[in-house]
This record gives sequence, structure tokens and C-alpha cells, in this order.
Amino acid sequence: MNAYDTADSDEHPLLSRLIKVGLFLLAQGIAVMLVAFLALLVSFGASWSATTEQASLLQPGEARSGSLLLKEDGTTTEAIRLGTDIDITVSGPTLRARVTQAFRNPTKDWVEATYVYPLAAGGAVDTLKMVVGDRVIIGDIKERQQARVIYEEARRAGQKAALTEQERPNIFTNSVANIGPGETVLVQIEYQEPVHQVGNEYSLRLPLVVGPRYNPAPIIQSVDFRKDGSGWGATSDPVPDRERISPPVLDPAKHAPLNPTSIIVRLQAGFALGEVKSHHHNVKTESPDNMTRVVTLADGAVPADRDFELTWKPAAETAPSVGLFREHIGDADYLLAFVTPPSAEQATQKPLPREVVFVIDNSGSMGGTSIVQAKASLLYALGRLQPNDRFNVIRFDDTMDMLFPAAVPADAAHIGEATSFVGALQARGGTEMVPAMRAALADRLGDTGMVRQVVFLTDGAIGNEQQLFDAITTMRGRSRVFMVGIGSAPNTYLMTRAAELGRGAFTHIGSTEQVEERMRGLFAKLENPAVTGLTARFSEANADVTPAIIPDVYRDEPLVLAARLDKLAGSLEIKGRVGDRPWSVTLPLQNAAEGKGLSKLWARRKIADAEVARTLREMTPEEADKAILALALDHQIVTRLTSLVAVDKTPSRPEGEPLKLSELPINLPAGWDFEKVFGERPHLTPTQLHERHADARNQPATRRPMPAAPDAIRLPKTATSAELKMIAGFILIVLALILFVFNRRRTLLTDAA
Repeated sequence: MNAYDTADSDEHPLLSRLIKVGLFLLAQGIAVMLVAFLALLVSFGASWSATTEQASLLQPGEARSGSLLLKEDGTTTEAIRLGTDIDITVSGPTLRARVTQAFRNPTKDWVEATYVYPLAAGGAVDTLKMVVGDRVIIGDIKERQQARVIYEEARRAGQKAALTEQERPNIFTNSVANIGPGETVLVQIEYQEPVHQVGNEYSLRLPLVVGPRYNPAPIIQSVDFRKDGSGWGATSDPVPDRERISPPVLDPAKHAPLNPTSIIVRLQAGFALGEVKSHHHNVKTESPDNMTRVVTLADGAVPADRDFELTWKPAAETAPSVGLFREHIGDADYLLAFVTPPSAEQATQKPLPREVVFVIDNSGSMGGTSIVQAKASLLYALGRLQPNDRFNVIRFDDTMDMLFPAAVPADAAHIGEATSFVGALQARGGTEMVPAMRAALADRLGDTGMVRQVVFLTDGAIGNEQQLFDAITTMRGRSRVFMVGIGSAPNTYLMTRAAELGRGAFTHIGSTEQVEERMRGLFAKLENPAVTGLTARFSEANADVTPAIIPDVYRDEPLVLAARLDKLAGSLEIKGRVGDRPWSVTLPLQNAAEGKGLSKLWARRKIADAEVARTLREMTPEEADKAILALALDHQIVTRLTSLVAVDKTPSRPEGEPLKLSELPINLPAGWDFEKVFGERPHLTPTQLHERHADARNQPATRRPMPAAPDAIRLPKTATSAELKMIAGFILIVLALILFVFNRRRTLLTDAA
């Protein structure tokens, strides 16, 4: 054996061992890497599966403007989106509105969407259409309970269905069942409404948002009369439907406005038009001819956070003082008459001394710009008082203060004290309106020959309207109640009904720029005698007239009568007294112009008459309900006793697929202060977001499972990359060890050589 043979025999065992060690370490490294990647898959599998189940995994910063994110199972998803398109056609004294709501489901789930929204209190809702793809399903008027049963059965069967219900004359709810993943369902309603007129100005008001309502806590009594321990309990709730009128409200400091709305108004006044003005929105106006205007929003779709108000005036200096319109439906003729009594004679009357009680709402909902408008309006009113007047000021939230024990002379000293009192007011607390109204109607001076007037400044954001109406009815005496609606979204139903029951008038102030103009118009009514003793008589036709008892009208206000006639013949004679002088006007019926939707307006006003008669105890609840239901079914309109329901006969939701409820939130009305309404943001809870209460200890039971509060979004826990970094680091260590072994082998081989 030579030297080469010896060296070869010494080297081969070492090389063999090194190769074995290297292969072992390589196999270990590969195994470690496989385990690491398997752990990586397990670690992120949950988040990937969540992404598959949801529409998409969204971060708040990735959401589009106006999106609402909901938390579920540690992830955030985009909620049902709503877009609204409103098309209004004004034809002389009436308007026809078509409201189209598009419900878009961006999620992977089958959902049911509900949305609470406002409409004009005098509107007659009579049409519902649901559009699914290329199918149009027409709704039917049914008794409310029957309509709900039909909707629920369709909902359970997986059929698409839409339900329109009235919660208040100015609050409606649309429910849409079985909207599929990625689907859009259109729900379209239509309603008829009269045009409003004051002096030479005509107007329409389109409510776009329901202001959060203050709902007093229920009172519960339990009495035990029996020795065996059994008894009975009576529950009295001033707002029994509180959950249905209290949709969730977004905090504008944390969320962009939702529910974009587009508006077009086709104005055909019937006379040459002068100024056409939008008071709260920027608009673009086209003029096809001198009697027509087409008004659209200049900024495109806008958030539904304030009412839309449009006014127009005739090109002539004075508006027509008389209007007469007719419509023939079935075997009857329907008539709508507008008559504005002359005001020139009223100026010769010497104003009577007055006792005026001013009531100002300084509750939390009046925070922001509303309290500024209310205080400015009241200060203007104090400055208009005459030396022979007497006055008092009451302020209320969930407490109440009366400035003077009784009405005092309107001298400089008392006016100065009242001015300081009003200037120091701040918005806070709840809205206990009924005690303030009772205090204002308490007639402490008695009948001294003075005209007694109550001027009530509020946004009307309460849910217990009926309690207020009852208080006015039982305590009004010789007082007349004048309501001043404040803010961007007042409760006009409360205002108009309270003024009607209080034999007064209603005006609205939506911005500080309107304070002087609107208050000047109000004082024209307060300082001049009303047109009283009004009667209407048809010479030949048998007529069912509404209102049955014609109220007094004030300066620049028209008397508006609707009637159903057996024949269009003869004339209508209206009589009354302007101050202490008789006044009359005769209208030949054959000269009436063609009108649209008058039968619906007559029926709606007859329904309002029945509601008022019920409040005044002139009809029993059973009699009123019977009359309302008959009118609603005959004329096919939505009331508190009837609803519109539309059902697609073809099931669309697969059997076994769950259905999720999504209650669409609303915006806070423009100018409102979120913290004044709901309290400081750090202390908010989802329940507090849902409803305001007089007593925070009394929390209501939720009607249905609610979406997570918008403020409670939590990011997915998989956002951290710590696990991935640890695995990658371990893999690098293993690779470094393998490289170290191979480098060591090369060194050993070199040394052996």
C-alpha cells in the first residue's frame, strides 16, 4: 500500500460522515420549512375564510364617503346602501311626488332592509311599486295587520317583498325582504299633496330626515286587590311605538353623511311666475316658458339631512285671491277651493290689547343653530310688543321655568328682564313639552277683554304628540296657539295639528336669515283680527265638505275647502266676518278648472277630520277608526290603519339561507349638536344611539336585532404580522446552520488535502 492509498483510505470515512450529516441537516431544514408554511396557512386561514364569507374585508380608511361599516365576527363589512330620487310635478294647487328608494346589498348575505323616513303630513300615499331586475310588482292597499301578515309570509318563503307603513302622518317605514348578495331593489311610492299658500307666496316643503325624538318613559301601575295574591297591572306608555320611530342616528363627527338624495321639481303654477327660490339647497332653474320652471339640485345628489323648501311668487304684484278646481272620479265630483279674504279692511281695525305667552324650547335637540334661531325669533317678538300688551316667557327642557308668576305689562323694564333671560338660555336636557304647554294655557288673568295668544317655539322633536294634543284640547279655553317650527327638520305634523287644535297658525323658520321675514308675517297674524264665523253653502249640489267646522283664518292665509259633490251645478257661497264687518264671496262651480288628485286630497282631509274629532272627544275611537278605514280602502291611501304591500311571487332566497336584518341609519339633521342630543361621545352606548329617554334607567327592549353601533368598529385581529416574522426568522436560522455545515466541510477537506 503506497502513500496515496493510505491518504485515500483516511479521507473517505470523513467525507462519508460529512455527507451524511449534510443530508440529515438538509432534510431537517426542508422539514422545518414545510412545518413553517403549514403553520402560516393555519394562522391566516381564518381571515381568508372570513373574506370569502363576507363581501370584502374593509378598513375604515378604505370606505367610500358616506359608507357605513358594521362589525361582525371581528371583521367590518359595508352595510346596505340607500339612494333616493324624488320627482315632483306641481300642477296649479296640487303636487304629485314620486319617491324612488334604491336598496343596494354589497354583502354576501341575504338581507332585509328597513328605513324610516319622513313625508309631508298632508300627503296622501297611494302607490307602491317594487322593481326587481326587469320585473315591476305593483303594491296593494290592505288593512295594516293583513299587510304585515302577507309581508312576513313572503319574507319567510324567500320571496322579495316591500311594505310601506305609516308610523305618524309624517313618518313612514319601508321594509324590503330578501335582497340577494350584490342585488339592488327599487321601491317607489307616490303621493298627492296640496300646495301651501301664504299671501302672494306659494310653497312646497319636502322633509328629508326624521329628527331624533324625545320619548318620555312609560308609567307602569300594578294594583293587588285580591287576598290570594293575584292582581292586575295597567301599563300606560305615552309612546307605544317608540322603537318604530327611533332609527339609529350617525354621529356626523365620525361618519360622512349617508343616503344621497336627488330632487327635481317640475313647476307648472298656472300663472306667470316671478321669483322661484330654494331656501336651504343650491338649485339650478330652467324656464321653458313664463308659467313653467324646472328646478334641480345644483350640487347633484345631497345628503338627506335637512328639509327641501321651494317657494314661488306670481310675476304680478299680487297673487290670485280665488282658485277653484274640480275632478270627476266615478259617480262623484270633487272640488278644491282657495279663497283669500281681503286684508285691506283689516288695517282699519284698531288692534286689541293682547296677553302673549312665549314658550321657548331649549332642550338638547335645539343645540347648534336651532337655539340661535329660536332666541333670535323670540327677541324679535319681544321687540314687537306694544305698551298696552301683557306678556310672559316660559322656557323648558326636561325642566321648566316661568319668568314671571303671571303676565306683566310690556314696559321697558320687563322687556329688558325678558331679553336678558332669553339671551342666557343654553340647549340641554330632554324635551318635556306637555308641562310647558299646560303652563302656557293656564289662564291666570281670566277674561279681561284682552286677546290671549300662546307663541310656542320648538323643533317638535317628541314622540308623544297625542299627549300634547290632548293638553291643548282640554285647556285651550280662550287662548289661541301659534306654533313656530325651528331648525332644518321640524316635526311639521305636530306643528300643524297643534295650531289647528289651538285655533292658531303655524310658521317655520329654517335659518337665521328667515327670522325677521317669518316673524314679521307671524305678527301680522297676531296683530290683526282673524276672519271668523266662516260658513260655506252650495246652492244646488249636495256636498260633503271638509273641514266640517271651518276654522278662523288669519291675515294673508287662504281658506282651503275640499268637497265631494253629487253634481257640479250651482255655486258655492262663503260668508264670514273680517273684524266686525261682514264679508262674502260667491264662486260659480261651472267655471272650475281641471285639477289632479283632488279625490285623494279630500279623503286625506276627511281622515284628518276624524283624527281631530277623536282628539276632541266628538267621536269615539271605534267610530273614528271605522270612518278612517272606510275612507282609506275606498280611496286606496296609506293611513295608520292601512298599508301598501307588494310581493314577488317567485321565491329568490334559497331554502336554508339565513336572512339578516339591516336597519338603515339616518343622518343627524343639519345644525343639530350630536352631544346635546345623545350626550358626550365617550359615554355613548348603542342603546343611547337608538333612542333618547327622559329616564336613562328605563331602557326599551329592542324590536329586532340591531346592527352594531357605527362607533364600535374593531379592526380584524389578523392585522399583525408578528407570527409571519417569527417563522421567517426561524427559517433563516436553519438556512444559516446548513450553510455553516457545508462551509465547515469544505474547510475540513482543504485541511485534509
